[in-house]
Amino acid sequence: MTAAGVPPRLLLRDLAQVVTPAAPGSPLRGEDLGRVDVREGAFILCEDGRIAAVGPMSELGSLAGEVEELDGRGLCALPGLVDCHTHACFAGDRAHEFELRSRGASYEELHAAGGGILSTVEATRAAGEDRLREAVRRHRAWMLHAGTTTFEAKSGYGLDRETELASLRAIKAEGGIATWLGAHAVPPEFEDGDAYLDFAIEEVLPEAAGIAEAADVFLERGAFSREQARRYLDACRGAGLALRLHGDQFSEQGAIPLAVELGARSVDHLEATGDGGVRALAASDVVGVLLPVAALVLGRPMPPARALVEAGAGIALATDFNPGSAFCESLPLVMSLACTQLGLSPGEALGAVMVNAAHVLGRADRIGRLEPGYEADIVLLAAPDWRHIAYHVGGEVVNGAVRSGRLGWRR
Repeated sequence: MTAAGVPPRLLLRDLAQVVTPAAPGSPLRGEDLGRVDVREGAFILCEDGRIAAVGPMSELGSLAGEVEELDGRGLCALPGLVDCHTHACFAGDRAHEFELRSRGASYEELHAAGGGILSTVEATRAAGEDRLREAVRRHRAWMLHAGTTTFEAKSGYGLDRETELASLRAIKAEGGIATWLGAHAVPPEFEDGDAYLDFAIEEVLPEAAGIAEAADVFLERGAFSREQARRYLDACRGAGLALRLHGDQFSEQGAIPLAVELGARSVDHLEATGDGGVRALAASDVVGVLLPVAALVLGRPMPPARALVEAGAGIALATDFNPGSAFCESLPLVMSLACTQLGLSPGEALGAVMVNAAHVLGRADRIGRLEPGYEADIVLLAAPDWRHIAYHVGGEVVNGAVRSGRLGWRR
């Protein structure tokens, strides 16, 4: 028996394929993004929550001691998927807005009428911390069943001190990587964005910085301006938080130049990014996080993924899981959209949801690859070929997931 809290040794044997991004370093760019290492008839040995060995079955010798074995015949093993942009902490839903949008209402029209983000703010404020934890736990389970073993989640649906901090605590308590999206929208009790930022920076940031790892801002018409975003991000950087931006979703308002100037980890969305923004990202260390589900649901142009890759920019993919524009927890579906709508190859989509997504979260040295020393986070596919993760659109291709060396679930 293993000691309490220590995962047993786990052997995944006779796997049809073991697949991992092949190029070293992060973020992966250009041709390196699509390079994939495929080992057939292979095994993975997990010890103490980490990968101890990967190789062909012919090299697997006898193992002394207690080992839990999983028969991998007919299965492919890939690194656990990494969702680097979600809004998984919220209460209520926006099904009624979905219906209105299906009849022609735009995202911006719903937002201006008090719907959108502010509608979820009202429900989230009323929920309380225990219900927010329940919501994150439920959403985490949905993501795990889609193969996601690491997820980031943002606050931003409280926009008051109590609910923002409760949201961050709920995310962290349920195993997520917390981002303070304190500048998501201007809540109705404040007359303008500047007054709200005064409050957020003075009253919320000091404690939020002790819970979250990063800060995010929605830089867009109707949300926060470039100068407001700079002020917020400068304060957050001073408090020790990594920086991220929602930018270029509906219009170019200077998000990419600001992200580059401030050394942000990422700028996310980019549906409205033009050639100049593509060149600026390619010349920088900022990763562009692409969110094709939101573009699809809102009827927006898809972000320029192919141009970004060919220019040499680092890109990642994520679900943008949220109750309004992307009520979707499935990274395999995102990979399908990346291949069919964004012009990426399956290998490029793989690198974008593994190594590059891990890089955005500051964890590329421990997750996103199936290599000795990395965390034993593994997704199992019920398919003879790893490319089915994108090829099988919306299907139940994910057969199970291993998290930190333990079988999290199995179909």
